[in-house]
Amino acid sequence: MIVFSVSWVLGRYDFDIVVIGGGIVGLWAALDLSMRGLSVALVERSVIGGETSGKFHGLLHSGARYAVRDPVSARECIAENKVLSRIASHVIEDTGGYFVAVTREDEEYYDEFVEGLRRNGIPFKEVPPQEARREEPELSRDARIVVEVPDKVVYGKDMVVSVALTAFNHGALILEHLEALEIRRGSEGLVVRVLDKLRGEPLELSARAVVNAAGPWAGEVAKRAGVEAEVMPTAGTMVVYARRLTRRVVNRMRPPSDGDIVVPYEAYSIAGTTAFLVEDLDHVEPMEEEIEFLTREAAAMLPRIASLPVLRAYTSIRPLIKMGKETEKAGREATRSFQVIVHPEPRGFFTVLGGKFTTARLVAEKLGDEVAGFLGVKKASKTAETPLAGQDPYQELRELRSLGQDLFQETIKGLAGSMDEERGRTAAYTAIHYLVSAHSRKKLGLL
Repeated sequence: MIVFSVSWVLGRYDFDIVVIGGGIVGLWAALDLSMRGLSVALVERSVIGGETSGKFHGLLHSGARYAVRDPVSARECIAENKVLSRIASHVIEDTGGYFVAVTREDEEYYDEFVEGLRRNGIPFKEVPPQEARREEPELSRDARIVVEVPDKVVYGKDMVVSVALTAFNHGALILEHLEALEIRRGSEGLVVRVLDKLRGEPLELSARAVVNAAGPWAGEVAKRAGVEAEVMPTAGTMVVYARRLTRRVVNRMRPPSDGDIVVPYEAYSIAGTTAFLVEDLDHVEPMEEEIEFLTREAAAMLPRIASLPVLRAYTSIRPLIKMGKETEKAGREATRSFQVIVHPEPRGFFTVLGGKFTTARLVAEKLGDEVAGFLGVKKASKTAETPLAGQDPYQELRELRSLGQDLFQETIKGLAGSMDEERGRTAAYTAIHYLVSAHSRKKLGLL
């Protein structure tokens, strides 16, 4: 059942919460807060999941990658790996993951690595290299040690839409193509002045609290509220190859560095990543030398990847917490954990820094606790126990019939049970995305 609670006073729309940013953290925040009984409007300047949350490598972390140098993140990841596998199994593939030592230097990291896994409660087992190669025939003959961990693959678009749909079903409005220009004090809270980029017109949303979940752009959004929030924007490039080489995720057994992971994503393989600081967040493109470097590093674990066609490469920006001096090395050493800033002024303004796709639900829960406390709401977070919508996207389309586009929906549903059903599921999630966004805009008279 879809329930909306929006009031309109003197040309301004009133909500309990306005969330700025339609990445995975903002979407989980909209869901968490709406489930606590609050009216929520999420505003996104382009499309949900269109930036960092749609441009990662697809890994649902086990925490193993951070077990030695970032134990807080490691524990967050393994805990959320279990939660998401329970409530969002329809968008997760339980592949498992191998950490592989292919050089003497990699072998020397083994003891430290395994101790980190034990210390942080991450399940693992050592697999004899011969057995690992039987399981994964493309694995390098140079593999000296192989350790299996519970890494998984999460399908980013499907997860983004599932969270958005669940939030929408709980009354949140998911408003795309609205850019937040200014956050200021109002007579009874805060006012967010936004630009509707489709209509070229401004409008104002008032709220008792505003959440800045703009990821790498959180610093810029904070400035529009007259405050500071320091982000260390670190870009990373990933390369997509024209074949899936393994069932499992394959990682290099060494401290986190460039070119140390290959993720099997649907029918493809994705190798990543690099790490470099950027200044212009809106104009970052992969470089040819990065593609060549990532291919060489991936080939040390999976030699055949060097002969596969490169379908494309893309670059994403991580919203890391700034810790001391910004350097390229700092980008690798910065924690992948998160921070919730409760700004003293303007009262009711909150900023989220850091976090990962894997831990976004947890980030939103902790954020929700702060916002609910500020508003005097005693309801606890329920997202860890609530299965996401979208388990059957065809059924979800049937339930959204009242929003229109019947012929479009029927066309997509015609792919169910066919040889192209997987493409149909993707089309169904895309249709759900459109309907959620369109109906949210209709509620404000913007469509």
